[in-house]
Formats: sequence, structure tokens, C-alpha cells
Amino acid sequence: MKSITHVAQAGTVESSDILINLAPAQPQSGIQIELATPTPKQYGAQIRELIRQTLTAHGIADAVVQATDKGALDYTIKARLITAIERACAPEGGN
Repeated sequence: MKSITHVAQAGTVESSDILINLAPAQPQSGIQIELATPTPKQYGAQIRELIRQTLTAHGIADAVVQATDKGALDYTIKARLITAIERACAPEGGN
């Protein structure tokens, strides 16, 4: 299992992108997702599930995620999240 050791981010708030902020969480607290999106009723649940699945697939069980969506497609969300995971699990100061 990987663990998030420090805060990291990836993405932008440009149109068709998403800004992901990933932070460590207390052990056994699970994955906490705060999502800001212009389409919460249409895509909010799908975005949250994609974030949860991607974190789990990368061995992350505890994390705090703040996501600011600007109409990103699934592959963009996943790419931004994977980048944030790699940064958050890397030694501090290394990218």
C-alpha cells in the first residue's frame, strides 16, 4: 500500500481541465472527496467514483482530495489524479 506523505496538486482551472489537490489523511479515515463542479447532478457521482477507484487502484486507502472540475473528461481526471498521487508519494522536494 502506498501512502501520501505530503500535499501535492496537478491540473489547472482552465476549461476542460480539473485541479486536484491531494493531502494525507489520518490512518483508517478513508478517502474524503470535496468536489466543486458546474455539473454536480449530472456528473458529480461519476467523478467521485472515478477518483475513488483510481486512488484504490494505486493502493491509496486514506486521502483528502479537493477537486475543482471545469468540464474535464474521465481520462483527464484520471491523468491529473495519477500525477498528484506520484507527487504526493514521492520524497519531499522531488517530482
